[in-house]
Amino acid sequence: MKTQAHIFYKENAMYMENVSITAIAQDIPTPFYCYSYSSISESYLDYEQAFSQLDTLICYAVKANSNQAILTSLAKLGAGADVVSEGEIRRALKAGIPANKIVFSGVAKTHSEISYALNHDILQFNVESEPELQLISELATAQDKIACISIRVNPNVNANTHAKITTGKSENKFGIPITKARDVYQYAASLPSIKVQGVDVHIGSQLTDLAPFKQAFGMVAEFVSVLRKDGHDISIIDIGGGLGINYAEDETPPNKNDYAQIVKQQLGHLQCKIIVEPGRSIVGNSGILVSKVVYVKKGEERQFLIIDAGMNDLIRPSMYDAYHQIKPINSHNDKNAYYDVVGPVCETGDTFSKNRQLPIMQATDLVAILSCGAYGSVMSSTYNTRMAAPEVMVKDDQYTIIRSRPCYEEVIKQDIIPDWV
Repeated sequence: MKTQAHIFYKENAMYMENVSITAIAQDIPTPFYCYSYSSISESYLDYEQAFSQLDTLICYAVKANSNQAILTSLAKLGAGADVVSEGEIRRALKAGIPANKIVFSGVAKTHSEISYALNHDILQFNVESEPELQLISELATAQDKIACISIRVNPNVNANTHAKITTGKSENKFGIPITKARDVYQYAASLPSIKVQGVDVHIGSQLTDLAPFKQAFGMVAEFVSVLRKDGHDISIIDIGGGLGINYAEDETPPNKNDYAQIVKQQLGHLQCKIIVEPGRSIVGNSGILVSKVVYVKKGEERQFLIIDAGMNDLIRPSMYDAYHQIKPINSHNDKNAYYDVVGPVCETGDTFSKNRQLPIMQATDLVAILSCGAYGSVMSSTYNTRMAAPEVMVKDDQYTIIRSRPCYEEVIKQDIIPDWV
């Protein structure tokens, strides 16, 4: 039964590194997330090795998984951070990522967020619009700071990925059209307290083909040459992230070496520092969501495997029609059946897969939903007043809870009843 390298079966029982998932489930009630420390570290170091021939800063995309244990692990390996909110800046700093390795992205940076970033002298703002550029200039001037900026250009390149995670087409909200960006750079250079130092591009997430990267990076290379002729000192190119992972067993996304080679071919001659912002491709395959079968329900047309994890725990299948492998924790049955794997949330959309062939299962059996290290726990909620799933990290033969499950009282007491009720 094929899984990722850090997840394997020994005597028909699933292990992560050298820890039995069944053993963890005996101590921690399901559902819970479980991550491999070694997988995360190796994925980061693979990037470092792949880009070793270029002057590169690897800024982990915090939005993929912002747990402090993961951020601290990456900080100790030398990672920077790509952030999209003040909260993520605070997380990165708390984890030990230096401010001069933090890049602030996002389309709606607020007054307070920009001020906070300026106060901490972050490496760079990736600017998304002229109004944002003007606000950064005003706040930097008021604080007697110099704001280092890169402008995110939108190259109108089709990333051939899901519509909801495509970011580089002209219809998307991100960036400034590359056809208009030259004028915006001139405007930026005229503003007080602004240092123009880079160009930023990010065309989407979960790309499984290098061709869109090659097209976008080629356009950026030509644009940098134009900007330099205009007198701008462009020393940084931020290429974003977006490299895909294998969710299905038969998927083979591009490897990091081939990706880095494309970057070198298209941008290496410009002698710029390259900022890479991987998220999913560092943590995605590191994690699983462990759940327990509550009921097996036979409907008129299909059979339902009802598990105790819901769309509030993992929303990707419901939101993106995303495919995740689902595996039994204990593969003791050689006979298969077809199931709709569903959760307990009162929504028809609370479905993880339809008509999926799995070993015959029964109540109390454990299952693992694979490739949940990215955009799993970070997108979870307490919908239906369901408590957030705890998170566990495994390293070799040990494991630690890195986020505990809240209790009902903690969640309910967040509500405030007005005096007049």
